[in-house]
Amino acid sequence: SEKMQRRQSSKTPKRPLQIHHKNQTDLSAWRKGGRTDPEKSVQNHQSPTNQKSDSKQDSLEQALSYFEKIQDHVSLKKNNVMQKHLTTVESIALQRGLPPEAFDVLLNVALSGKLADTVNTRLLKSLVPASVIPETSVVSSVSWLCVSKCSGNIQLLFLRWLITVFDFIDHKEQLHALYGFFFSFLQDEKMCPYVCHLLYLLTRKENVKPFRIRRLLDLQAKMGMQSHLQALLSLYKLFCPELVTITLPGKMKTYLKNYEGPWKAAINAIRRRNQENSPVLQPLFLGTAQPQSRKRKWNTQLIIPASSTNKNNLEEDREKNRVDLYSTNESLPVEQLQTFSQLLQNIHRLEFPSQMGSVLTNPLLLHYMNCTKDESIYLRLYYWMGQTLQEECTWCVADNNQYEEEFKDFLETVYKTECFLQEGFSSCEEFLYKSLPLWDGFCCRSQILRLVSWIPLSSFSEMKSHLYDPLAQLFFTSSLYFKCSVLESLKELLQNWLNWHVIHLDSESDSQVHSLNTTLSGLVNVVAELIHFVGWISTVALRLENNPTFLLYFILDFYETVCDMYLRYNLPLLIMPPAGVFYPALLSMDSVSLNQLCYIMYRYRTNLVAAKENELSKTKILQFKFSSQTYQEYNQYIIAMVGCLWTSSVFQKDIHPQGLRMDDELLKKTTVQEFKTSFNIVYHPAMMGYAVLFLQQAWPDDTTFNFSLIK
Repeated sequence: SEKMQRRQSSKTPKRPLQIHHKNQTDLSAWRKGGRTDPEKSVQNHQSPTNQKSDSKQDSLEQALSYFEKIQDHVSLKKNNVMQKHLTTVESIALQRGLPPEAFDVLLNVALSGKLADTVNTRLLKSLVPASVIPETSVVSSVSWLCVSKCSGNIQLLFLRWLITVFDFIDHKEQLHALYGFFFSFLQDEKMCPYVCHLLYLLTRKENVKPFRIRRLLDLQAKMGMQSHLQALLSLYKLFCPELVTITLPGKMKTYLKNYEGPWKAAINAIRRRNQENSPVLQPLFLGTAQPQSRKRKWNTQLIIPASSTNKNNLEEDREKNRVDLYSTNESLPVEQLQTFSQLLQNIHRLEFPSQMGSVLTNPLLLHYMNCTKDESIYLRLYYWMGQTLQEECTWCVADNNQYEEEFKDFLETVYKTECFLQEGFSSCEEFLYKSLPLWDGFCCRSQILRLVSWIPLSSFSEMKSHLYDPLAQLFFTSSLYFKCSVLESLKELLQNWLNWHVIHLDSESDSQVHSLNTTLSGLVNVVAELIHFVGWISTVALRLENNPTFLLYFILDFYETVCDMYLRYNLPLLIMPPAGVFYPALLSMDSVSLNQLCYIMYRYRTNLVAAKENELSKTKILQFKFSSQTYQEYNQYIIAMVGCLWTSSVFQKDIHPQGLRMDDELLKKTTVQEFKTSFNIVYHPAMMGYAVLFLQQAWPDDTTFNFSLIK
């Protein structure tokens, strides 16, 4: 038919970037919807697999032709022809996905009301893309919503499909032009959550208008605090804070639910099948023209989608825009950025891709995120990342265990992005809070603990229930290596918080400060609770593991950061290690641990002296002063350390409640002859080796090892 010819002729500008490869003839033909070249078919010997592929292609063409010619209402009952073609579409869609030209036909017939809802539902559920979805097909199908030919359930199913496959649509400009049309459907209570989700994906700054904000506020007053309305209002407020004056939750949560239906699982199944059967297919998926093979989801999703689906057109566009690259009149697609200087020149008119995941692997866009004040970019990225983490977590979602390596790669990418931006993502924080209670401490251990180190500042009550409690349960019941890994992660978390404090110390107007609602007192309290938590688990761990040197090293490494917080990070807080950490380190058999402890106590003294001098100088009113208990506890530890290592009087003069003070009668029962000097700098078990070495060097001929010679 004439329409079929138009469908065939319209395929070329809508297909993804081409890769010319001698083994891709049948695949290319499938994507083009045409036949393979006879000569190339001879070269490939027309294998049974290719013949089967051609047979399926013929069946699909016949099915599309049948559905396209339907004029009047047709019933499925006793209609073997329709049943056959419907089954063909469903099977091919689930096995390999539908080519771009199929969507125009199937969407039109499903939304036209010519068929029963059972058939329309099956057709919509079969709309699984093999590559891309033409924007024109989506726009023409949206027009059916105006004439109310299809039922409300079919309209809802169509919107769910549109949300799920949004990233597969080859262009978005005509869809953006329909923003007002979609907005008008908010008045329908059943459609409202889906429309809000779609508008969230489509919203640009120019779409935020006062009348739309008023409409959303009216709906919120009518329906209550619905999460989908909050999502759209939050995005509006980020674009135009002066127009949205109401108070919204300061932290990004999962406002929008997943409405994926059967499509997401089918798309992932096709990707996995294609990866196993044909490595060449993957670079073609979603128009990602990369010569190397790609993994199932992360890498294909993280590639920046091209603004044009034809390679030659893209090159022509670049050539045409080369002169106007530094124009200020229109936005610049990110795929035209090639150098850092171009980023600097065009930073005011940069247009982010629809697939926000592509930002994670693009250094230029990460540089842009680092210096921009546009929080809508973060909100869109948080939304995408939160959904992805929730869907693909291998211990939260059934049947995901086989993809642990891919999930590890994705978590690693997220962690590297956080390191690049020097800040944690709230979507990662929410993912950790939800998944840690279910985590076994083994799957993706390194990646999870690295993400923990970038958790943004939060209230203690939130962190205690969502982070500290589940982490403590795993900590006490896991191996020594896991305990050390957790301590290392918490040390990095503390350092990241302190670095954030230093950076924003003089930036009280910074938007991030307001979004975190973090005052200096709030920061001091949160940091103090983290240090107390580490002190508690460290004390228990040393008892459980019998004071191993390996564990003690990581504990003291954490306190090397704590002892210098006042001078190095300008934070008015110093907390001494608990006695359960101090005394095992003081009596350690290892000289490295003893040396670490001495250095830590030296830095504590330096910080406390500086704090006392500032307090006494009275040059400025201090908001915080160290309590006398801190000085008292430090003095108790110093008395014990000096009495142990130097004056040999620790058993008599240690005044700490958990210290080493003991009566002489009790000490005599130990049968140790020189018990008073057992832990001084000569006889200390950690120092005995150095004492022997000194005697050998000073008196090489003396074999009596008379330690009293060392004065």
